[in-house]
Amino acid sequence: MKIKKRFIAGAACPECSDTDSLRWWEENNVEWVECVSCDFKEQRLPADQQEKVGEQDLIGIFKPE
Repeated sequence: MKIKKRFIAGAACPECSDTDSLRWWEENNVEWVECVSCDFKEQRLPADQQEKVGEQDLIGIFKPE
């Protein structure tokens, strides 16, 4: 299966600051962003999975009365 990569319009690369050079795609439930001008590449979990990870780290909330 071929993965479709899409450019992010108006976005600037955090490494080289080149505009309109970032492209995004999803592979195995992991989002990837890479710059075609430099070697910048970043991966992250989708937003719905990031929230679940944060909830697992939370034990409880103390509310004094």
